[in-house]
Amino acid sequence: MASTPDAIMRTWFEEVWNQGKEETIDRLFAVNGVVHGLGPGGAPIRGPQAFRPFYHQFHKAFPDIRVNVERTVTEGDLVAVHCHVTGTHLGEELGAPASRNKVDFWGVCIARVSGGQVVEAWNCFDFLTCYQQVGMLPQL
Repeated sequence: MASTPDAIMRTWFEEVWNQGKEETIDRLFAVNGVVHGLGPGGAPIRGPQAFRPFYHQFHKAFPDIRVNVERTVTEGDLVAVHCHVTGTHLGEELGAPASRNKVDFWGVCIARVSGGQVVEAWNCFDFLTCYQQVGMLPQL
């Protein structure tokens, strides 16, 4: 397996999100790793065990979720990943009944990779559009 930051992040999105390989979380997310922008109330998520609830919530809400890596930019141990997310809202895990609506939104993740693992990541995904598309929020 290639261990460049780009390759690590491409593997992360392909295996964790697209293939649903939960074991990849332990392999590619450092035990003391920190993820920003996905936790409840903006709180950081620390380590693979704390990441799992977010992962399960989204995989149950969107069992056909697909996160396509559109482009990456790497500088040293940092990689910016531009993602296109699609899926169908089939679960109630977001706090609303399954709408069966399709979602289509974009996001960016900037990750710092060390020793073949993500040690810190900053996420900015358009969850506003996602929540509007499933009917949880009004269209603006």
